[in-house]
Amino acid sequence: MPSATHAAPLEYDFVVVSNRLPVDRVVDADGIDAWAPSPGGLVTALEPVMRDADGAWVGWAGQPALELDPFESGGIHLVPIALSADEIENYYEGFSNDTIWPLYHDVIESPGYHRVWWESYVAVNQRFADATAAVSAQGATVWVQDYQLQLVPRMLRIARPDLTIGFFNHIPFPPYGIFSQLPWRTQVIEGLLGADVIGFQRVADASNFSRAVRRLTGNPTRGPAIEVSLGTEPTRRVIAKSFPISIDARSFEALAREPRIQARAREIREGLGNPRTVMLGVDRLDYTKGIAHRMKAFGELLAEGRLNVEDVTLVQVASPSRERVEAYMNLRDEIELTVGRINGDYGTMSHQAISYHHHGYPRDEMVALYLAADVMLVTALRDGMNLVAKEYVASRFDEDGVLILSEFTGASDELKRALLINPHDIDGLKDAILAAIAMPRRERASRMRTLRRRVHEFDVARWSADFLTTLDQAKRGRFQRMSPTELVDELEWTLDSRKAH
Repeated sequence: MPSATHAAPLEYDFVVVSNRLPVDRVVDADGIDAWAPSPGGLVTALEPVMRDADGAWVGWAGQPALELDPFESGGIHLVPIALSADEIENYYEGFSNDTIWPLYHDVIESPGYHRVWWESYVAVNQRFADATAAVSAQGATVWVQDYQLQLVPRMLRIARPDLTIGFFNHIPFPPYGIFSQLPWRTQVIEGLLGADVIGFQRVADASNFSRAVRRLTGNPTRGPAIEVSLGTEPTRRVIAKSFPISIDARSFEALAREPRIQARAREIREGLGNPRTVMLGVDRLDYTKGIAHRMKAFGELLAEGRLNVEDVTLVQVASPSRERVEAYMNLRDEIELTVGRINGDYGTMSHQAISYHHHGYPRDEMVALYLAADVMLVTALRDGMNLVAKEYVASRFDEDGVLILSEFTGASDELKRALLINPHDIDGLKDAILAAIAMPRRERASRMRTLRRRVHEFDVARWSADFLTTLDQAKRGRFQRMSPTELVDELEWTLDSRKAH
């Protein structure tokens, strides 16, 4: 486990800013505090860039009232931001996760609009911006991540106009009719427009953002270009476009090829009673994931006799999420009641209908689960991307397995050979489940080969490289000198040339 070494404050040419640092504080076997790398695609994507640029990462250390000096862990310079218990409640659990999260996910749950949350959000964003400005060298590149920090780009632009600033939104950006409900909608748009490049998961998200810009600021947009003039600032050209995030596909395949992982996959199937078909759902326990919809479809198939519990088992991994938020507590109760009802109605002494697990698993176990699963169910009601779908595909080096994928995920734009479904259409979902179970081996292999090519070609390294290439061009002022038509041609040429190489 990597230890942390404290470092004197420095200035860096490349700085990443996110709500959380890429490490978690743990206690080792000797009872000594240490730092372990956080799992996740963002860390994987940016770690080599950070090392090459000798960059810094600004973020919260994950615990309340934890005051830490900058330190180094695993070769990355880390700049911790302290948050009080009240700020965690108001900025993080409140505005970020009970206002922005449900609003940006099509109001599947009702957002809360509270001024005290907004005031905390502004204050914490300013603290992140101040800390970032303090460690950024003259002319540095700063990459801000996600919805918790939407005001940081403008705050940085005001404090440090010499910086080149990128922002990436990992979750959806809603249509204007939904976004306009936010009382502080103009402030958020102006906050984001402080960036030089704003990245989104889907083309539709970038279009939604550009429409909000036109409605709320009057700044003209054409294609990915936005001509920004805020207050007394000189006019700038901002690029807003899609950069679909991905995974480190090779690392998932390498794990799946290990004999111990394959042996574990066989153990999992044996532990389930060796059903003919294992279906798998892997999600955070979140109301956006459509967990109840897939359980409803599965329960109806059992009730209708179209599936038999001796033949088919659904494994549902639902890792804990935001457990202090009431909507999430209610969702857990609903899901666990549904699991108990279906198992009570259809389970036998030797076979459960649903094998339910309310905790997370390490990556090794997840890859074994992916190999054990004949059918992967991704039924999200709204999702920026859904990397689980890509993880499943990357793990299936055997070119087997069927992916059932909601059309309301960003992944559906890329993984078109999956069985695409509308999770609200329960009958359609049931038909897709039956089609997946009955699909001939040759068709499964054909679909999976196509999916795997896509996931390997457009991996997480390509995502970060594409974004940073576009940001570098903005830094060199290339976009400011181009007409909108030339700009579109340049962006397409750049990304096509990266694909060719």
